[in-house]
Amino acid sequence: MKIIFFGTANISKYFLENIDGKHEVVSVVTMCDKPVGRSNKIKPPAVKEYAMEKNIPYIQVDKFNDEIAQQIKNYNADVGVVVSFGKIIPEKVFTLPKYGCFNIHFSLLPKYRGASPVQQALIDGSTKTGVTAFYIEKGLDTGNILLQKELDIDIKDTSETLFDKLNVLGIKVMNDALALLDSGNCLAKKQEGEPSFCSVFTKENGKIDWNKTATEIYNLYRGLYLWPKIFCTVGDGRMSGKTMKILECSVEKDLSNAKAGTILEVRKGLGFTVKCGKDALFVTKVQPESKAQMSAFDFVNGAQIKKGSLFL
Repeated sequence: MKIIFFGTANISKYFLENIDGKHEVVSVVTMCDKPVGRSNKIKPPAVKEYAMEKNIPYIQVDKFNDEIAQQIKNYNADVGVVVSFGKIIPEKVFTLPKYGCFNIHFSLLPKYRGASPVQQALIDGSTKTGVTAFYIEKGLDTGNILLQKELDIDIKDTSETLFDKLNVLGIKVMNDALALLDSGNCLAKKQEGEPSFCSVFTKENGKIDWNKTATEIYNLYRGLYLWPKIFCTVGDGRMSGKTMKILECSVEKDLSNAKAGTILEVRKGLGFTVKCGKDALFVTKVQPESKAQMSAFDFVNGAQIKKGSLFL
């Protein structure tokens, strides 16, 4: 099949590499080069770099004007494959390929429509997710489903490990959807069930509310593991008033009446436990403000924090 591929994020390159060679990629459509890092050095999207390496024509988009739409039309693609493109594709573009365009979405639509389905599923404590290949239409992730496959979420999964699993499943869903289209056996169906939505997260979403249960805080840690991570403010000791990111933690049962945010115990060589609204969080690795990552036990020693100290 002749495919036009829409993608921008690093994850998109993984899918593009898998299509290339199996099908004819007539063009890649991606976002414009952007500054990255503290140096603000201009860097092209990963899919553009791959396209250049493999001599695949590419189009970089700021806005889908008539000129760009005509360029896409000229490729006479059979289908458009969209993976983490980062911009809404208008009707004048997604209707150009023979079979339209389909998107690979990391949830069981109509659940978790929007930009952060993997993170939100973990934050909500979901035990199942999956990958959906669906036709793009005017609505947000509302199109008919070509193919959908489920995946179990392990209690120890973070956004990092779950993305890895979904990437593998997503490749299979994409290839199976292309095979169905190529054979003419693809019968897309309407989405069924009550939709739910997720949005883009900000740094502030990682701020810990110790009055929440330890399970809720642990799920927030899992969901925001890649970025921005969960954090709190140190209440006393040498680091008083400074922030601290929690990099590794787990839930422990606790029936004490201590105030939420109180350090219940410091375990030599291991870490410390913090009282939550229900139960406690056992913390084993942290990153204090303006410092490198370290073990939680080394942190409490250096910051002169002890049993009874508070996190705000």
